[in-house]
Amino acid sequence: MRPTEEPLPGAARSPARVGILVDRDTCVGSGACALFEPEFFDQSEEDGLVLPRVREAAPEALPALRAAASRCPARAISLSLVSLDGHDGQDGYDGQDGQTSGARDRTD
Repeated sequence: MRPTEEPLPGAARSPARVGILVDRDTCVGSGACALFEPEFFDQSEEDGLVLPRVREAAPEALPALRAAASRCPARAISLSLVSLDGHDGQDGYDGQDGQTSGARDRTD
């Protein structure tokens, strides 16, 4: 199994969603995420940095989200498993806008 096909830790549990986290402090504004996955990412017209369009996605979106995260030259995109009750168990996630700052577990 290639790394992009491996499930997120805890994925064997009950059905869950994929949490999408972006670190705007790390983002360099390359736009690769918005170019390849515009359903999930946009760029700010003010500063060119990544803006998540959604905070969570269906599990079926995981391959596309992993591809977007791997294309990010700054590694500013992180993914997490979010249980159906909305708890992802990750530090740094503010639960409001899908943005975080500081170091995070990356998808690679």
